[in-house]
Amino acid sequence: MLLFRKWVRRLGDSTRAFFSTAYRPEKHYMRGAGPACAARNQPRSLSF
Repeated sequence: MLLFRKWVRRLGDSTRAFFSTAYRPEKHYMRGAGPACAARNQPRSLSF
């Protein structure tokens, strides 16, 4: 009975953790200029 109770508790904890994760946009959006922006703003050298 004790093992079953422990298993049910773990199942509940993992289910709660799965569904309660909040969406955090700051973890998904890039901060600052990316590599394409850096390449676009580099001064072009004159080569003949």
